[in-house]
Amino acid sequence: MSTQNFTLPDVGEGLTEAEIVAWKVAPGDTVAINDVICEIETAKSLVELPSPHAGVVGELLVAEGETVEVGTPIITFVTDARDDAGPGVIATAEAPAPEEGGGSVLVGYGTGGGATSRRKRASTGSATTWQKVRSSVGVIAKPPIRKLARDLGVDLTSVAATGADGEVTRDDVMKHASQASVFRNIETPEWGDVREETVPAPQSPPVGLARGLAPTTASNDGDRTESIPVKGVRKATSSAMVQSAYSAPHVTVWKEIDASRTMELVKRLKASPDYADIRVSPLLIMARAVIWAARRTPMVNAAWIETDAGAEIAVRHYVNLGIAAATPRGLLVPNIKDAQDLGMKDLARALNRLTVTAREGKTSPADQQGGTITITNIGVFGMDAGTPIINPGEAGIVAMGTISQKPWVVDGEVRPRWVTTVAGSFDHRVIDGDGMSRFIADVASVLEEPALLVD
Repeated sequence: MSTQNFTLPDVGEGLTEAEIVAWKVAPGDTVAINDVICEIETAKSLVELPSPHAGVVGELLVAEGETVEVGTPIITFVTDARDDAGPGVIATAEAPAPEEGGGSVLVGYGTGGGATSRRKRASTGSATTWQKVRSSVGVIAKPPIRKLARDLGVDLTSVAATGADGEVTRDDVMKHASQASVFRNIETPEWGDVREETVPAPQSPPVGLARGLAPTTASNDGDRTESIPVKGVRKATSSAMVQSAYSAPHVTVWKEIDASRTMELVKRLKASPDYADIRVSPLLIMARAVIWAARRTPMVNAAWIETDAGAEIAVRHYVNLGIAAATPRGLLVPNIKDAQDLGMKDLARALNRLTVTAREGKTSPADQQGGTITITNIGVFGMDAGTPIINPGEAGIVAMGTISQKPWVVDGEVRPRWVTTVAGSFDHRVIDGDGMSRFIADVASVLEEPALLVD
């Protein structure tokens, strides 16, 4: 018997350090080669580390939540020396020993030569090492590919592998996901009883902005220049927009869609006796789409919060839906509280009250506080798309462009269809590109097929 240290390996993405997110084993546990021992978080992804040894877990040398450099011992194993495959190497008992100078590098991920030569040697003989690994873990796929599959809800065992030695590639996973009926065969999650939770937020460096600059002044050049005092709503709006634009890193994505079925639904609702006293517009369907999509991608409905202990992300399990409204007083963003609990008719009434109250200048401060995500309908001004600025305290804002008839290809034929563009700006500290894209794709999917709203 011998005691072996396993050091944090280089998983092949320029890794210099990683955080131990969760241990999957405890001292005294018996593990086999390639059993997952822990999850680590790198700058790019969450990675499962497999055991390089068969034996008994001795000691966990690094606590969960601790960040350590590559090469730091993180766990010890008590092994039978005859079956030991060497630290930091994914192998079976029959695998060749790691080449000298290879370092603590996972097979298939690490620095050039060592990993390549091991794969070449493993491919000889009646049963390759890769085949044995495949039989022990089911599917050959790198940890980032496994995470991608989990995020997309793809079962790796059903993916046709095209990589070397039967390895599943990123393209394989994406192709499989695109072929699935992503939006029409997925159960929409329910809003939970817990209204809000916080998750740890990464520390971010201060934004490099010039501060303390004197405000510019406009001189009155006779009758050619008019000075307008900045006060009231305009002053509050300008302050909020500057704060948002220069504190939250904005990223905008957009998608052009065929909204013909949305327009058909709006026409039917307008003709319905149940909606005789309610103004119905495409904004109603847009609002329902945003609420539905936010339930499936909760981080767009979250917020970045600075506290004395550091930053954290507040994930809201409810939607206070803000609607940007141009009023005589300036831009206001009142919100509909707990919009996720409203049916179509009640949501339509709430939108009516909100817009009428705003235009009359009677929106109260309470109606403008506590928003979680906002819609701005720039289509009413004839605009196709835009890059809206996020409302402070939120992580996302969606812009709906004008809906107009355009030529559109349907079943190989060009036809006139009602087309619009949906754009969304997001706080990149809170949500990444995959979440942003999934959310906008969900909104677009509802506008293309409003029947998705029928749960």
